[in-house]
Amino acid sequence: MAPEPFAPRIRLIVNADDFGISHGANRAIVRAHREGILASASLMVNGDAANNAVALAKENPSLAVGLHLTLVNGRSTLKPSEIIGVVDQRFQFDDRPVRAGLRYYFNRDLHLYLKQEIDAQFREFRTAGLALDHLNGHLHFHLHPVVFDHIKKHHRAWGIRAMRLTREPLMINLRLAGGHYFYRASHAFIFDKLSSGVAPALARRGIKHADLTFGLLQNGRMDEKYLLRLIENLFPGTFEIFCHPDEDEHAHELEALVSPKVRELIRQRGIELIRYSDL
Repeated sequence: MAPEPFAPRIRLIVNADDFGISHGANRAIVRAHREGILASASLMVNGDAANNAVALAKENPSLAVGLHLTLVNGRSTLKPSEIIGVVDQRFQFDDRPVRAGLRYYFNRDLHLYLKQEIDAQFREFRTAGLALDHLNGHLHFHLHPVVFDHIKKHHRAWGIRAMRLTREPLMINLRLAGGHYFYRASHAFIFDKLSSGVAPALARRGIKHADLTFGLLQNGRMDEKYLLRLIENLFPGTFEIFCHPDEDEHAHELEALVSPKVRELIRQRGIELIRYSDL
């Protein structure tokens, strides 16, 4: 008698970005992991509360931690004199992502400095003594052509086995939520193009990723209602939902992650909550 085929499964990674940006975000992430559906978080090694985030991660070893590579709208690891033109005298990257992305692409004088800063952030993560579960980037700059070119050259040395492919289908999002139409359409188009260019290189190197990612088009608006509708509409495959829970501006995202209704719906649908390292 032939064995029965494997039943289609829905596997879901729920990840929090900006781990280390503030103590309020750190507390929210730990609570969402302990009481809710959050499986992993992405560490900003130069965040104002990065040391606190590392300590909390070690106290909660079931929380998988990846690197949230920060090259825009954040603080650098290296001194301004070591990465001339990449940050200002206060160690701050450009806070305008489009302008920063164009400068990184067209100004070849910045490429070496940019690579040195990427190297430094990976060193900081290793120094923290955490296992690298995954890689992504603040405002998804890990997909920038110059940045990704450096990542793919050093992925073995850095131990990168999984990475976010920021690819969210616009039509699904439009069925689930309204408003912000230009933002959603433009971001869906841009990141689909960037992800399509990156995907073959990941496949050749055996770097794992989810089939689709949700969170880009609902950035900052991942409340309980939306999360319930999204989970109800998931189909067999492997997905990532990423969010930015904290105790202030994004407290609604924290409440969605610990919602009993959300947890019960995941149980009813038989959805398997996993980490990137489970891929």
